[in-house]
Amino acid sequence: MATHSIDAKGLQCPAPIMRLFNWSKTAKPDDQVSITATDIGFLSDVKAWCQKTRNELVSLEEADGVITAHIRKGAA
Repeated sequence: MATHSIDAKGLQCPAPIMRLFNWSKTAKPDDQVSITATDIGFLSDVKAWCQKTRNELVSLEEADGVITAHIRKGAA
C-alpha cells in the first residue's frame, strides 16, 4: 500500500477531481491519497466521485477554507 498527497489548492472545478482521477489510474487497490483543495464545490464533488468510482472516502473535513479528503483506492 502506498500513500500519496495531492495539492489542488487554488484550482477550480474540475481540476481537483481531474487530479484525483489521474491518481486513481495508476493507484493500486488499498493505496491511499490525501488531497487538499480550496474550491468549495470539491466537498460535494469528491463524495460523488468516490461513490461513482467505488473508492472509499475515509474522511472529509474543511478548516480555514481548505478541504482535505482522505481516499482509499477500491478493488479493481
